[in-house]
Amino acid sequence: MSTPVKKVPIHLQSAQNRLMIKNGRVVNDDSIVDGDVYIEDGLIKQLGRNLIIPGGTRIIDARGKLVIPGGIDPHTHLSFEFMGAKSPDDFYQGTKAALAGGTTMLIDFALPKKGESLIEAYEHWRQLADDRVCCDYGLHVGVTWWSEKVKEEMAVLCKEHGINSFKMFMAYKDVFMVNDTELYQIFDRCKEIGAIAQVHAENGSVIAENAKKLLASGVKGPEGHERSRPEDVEAEAVNRACVIANQVNCPLYVVRVMSKSSGDAINQKRNEGVVVFGEALASSIGTDGTHQWNTCWQHAAAHVTSPPLRPDPTTPEHLMNLLSSDGLQVTGSDNATFSSKDKLLGKDDFTKIPNGVNGVEDRMSVVWEKGVHSGKMDPTRFVAVTSANAAKIFNIYPRKGCIAVGSDADIVIWDPNQTRTISAKTHHQGNDFNIFEGMVCHGVPEYVIVNGRVCVDEGALKAVQGYGRFIPTPPFSPYVFEQVKSREEDKKDQEKAIADGAAAAAVAAAEIVKKVEQNGNVETRSIPAAETPVTAVETEPSLSCPSSKGQRNLQDSTFSISTELDDSARKSCIRVKNPPGGQSSGGFW
Repeated sequence: MSTPVKKVPIHLQSAQNRLMIKNGRVVNDDSIVDGDVYIEDGLIKQLGRNLIIPGGTRIIDARGKLVIPGGIDPHTHLSFEFMGAKSPDDFYQGTKAALAGGTTMLIDFALPKKGESLIEAYEHWRQLADDRVCCDYGLHVGVTWWSEKVKEEMAVLCKEHGINSFKMFMAYKDVFMVNDTELYQIFDRCKEIGAIAQVHAENGSVIAENAKKLLASGVKGPEGHERSRPEDVEAEAVNRACVIANQVNCPLYVVRVMSKSSGDAINQKRNEGVVVFGEALASSIGTDGTHQWNTCWQHAAAHVTSPPLRPDPTTPEHLMNLLSSDGLQVTGSDNATFSSKDKLLGKDDFTKIPNGVNGVEDRMSVVWEKGVHSGKMDPTRFVAVTSANAAKIFNIYPRKGCIAVGSDADIVIWDPNQTRTISAKTHHQGNDFNIFEGMVCHGVPEYVIVNGRVCVDEGALKAVQGYGRFIPTPPFSPYVFEQVKSREEDKKDQEKAIADGAAAAAVAAAEIVKKVEQNGNVETRSIPAAETPVTAVETEPSLSCPSSKGQRNLQDSTFSISTELDDSARKSCIRVKNPPGGQSSGGFW
């Protein structure tokens, strides 16, 4: 099947759109400078002051505002069919909502069913998206089963279709889940072809058993969802994934980190040198899991997602602290929305509630509110966790994720002083519930520019269906694989040091043996007159290890420590005058 080609209206292909953003503060992940930005042909052409530009250029005054790279949401599920339901956010509705919130690119997931071709799944998602997206997008591809065919298709997707990341599920038993042996082999393949391995980290086998017990005990409501997938079940899987990936030195990206212990596990592994990246969500830093115990069933069910939102109310702040300090690196939305009617599929069984919450529209504002407005991070770190880091990890930087000459003109003019109140009544998404309902956010996108076109103009949304493009993500991301290379070199240095140490020890031991042989004599240990040896040693002693033949097997059940200790005084032994390590003082060596 050939890759679908989208058709963009002629007037939107025009290269005549010219923009100048004046008097703003340009923020990248490593700098804040006062300057102007000139845009032409969908690209950033000039940066600085006193720029010379053509006549007829539209001028946007950004005085008092921040000029930041457009947001990149690395985790969405648009047009998603799951657990008997279909998301109301298709690629038009979802990308339109993304633009309204300041996100100018997203990366969705093509998820094949078990036994389905990965390439066919990729082509299906391209058909769903290409003619409908309002902003640029990329794709990850799921590996939900394993075979030689899958192994071959992964390489084809990397080389020919612009895919550099594959997602594996450690949960959703019998649906998406792969086992540890398969995980090892998939990680090994990812490393070989220059791809990033992503994992949904939960212990699926434990979850399945927990769910059975809870249902049998009469727990059927939404609170059973979190109880069946407690925090340590997530943290265990995170640690296990890191351990397995480290065996083959495969770069790992842990999606949707939802708990303190999981975030801490990633931070610890990074400190140990493991090449792993952690993704927090707008939901995990913007709200908590106590809502799953709400007396209103629909309110509780609307918060069901996996791994679950945690009932510990300190979790959002803890995860934000990790984001601020680089313990976690990226924020996504994992936008997978379902209507209240769809959630009712699990009215009598929490395992049948379609998993997923909103976030693609509100992600940028929630991160700003909980991060920058709270004083936990500065604007440069905000750019890093909402845009630049994702662009670097998935190898589209500096085309995306920064404001630089030659970069795509995906830009947000951000008003840090303006506020908005999040509500399902006013959001642009297709679902009828918003988990951030009533949250007041400081920080609003006043203008959103995609490939040089103004799509949010003084707060007014002007999205155009089909304007976005598919953006390939090339393999062997330098940002990622330079860390992999450094890790490999460190391991080689450690192995060499161990080998050199062993060789030096062997030489030293040989020298000692040589000196012993040169000095020659051995003597029998003197025994006090009060002691009479049971058996005298008459054979010539040897420096070689004695054969075990004929000796007692100390693993036999008849062995007695007390008997051996009682008999030790009656047993004779020998010693060499100058044993390894120096002359004996008369004890055993």
